[in-house]
Amino acid sequence: MTDAREVVVTADGPVLITGPVEVVLPDGSRVRSDRPVTALCVCRRSRKAPFCDTSHRRKVRATEGADHDEETRAQPHRTAAR
Repeated sequence: MTDAREVVVTADGPVLITGPVEVVLPDGSRVRSDRPVTALCVCRRSRKAPFCDTSHRRKVRATEGADHDEETRAQPHRTAAR
């Protein structure tokens, strides 16, 4: 039996997949990524779909009264290990 790949669904960002992956697109074409971790876009904002280009990030005020903006980042959502 081979080890299962880890797929991490983030709260506000991409789906992260460990290891090489081949993605089948809606039109049946396939794209491959050999990166150690591949980020797949689920927000549909990416210009590099199906891969994430961080378009899901947005600028928000860090604290009220602050004079600089802070970028929000996706945090992984993890479920209990089985």
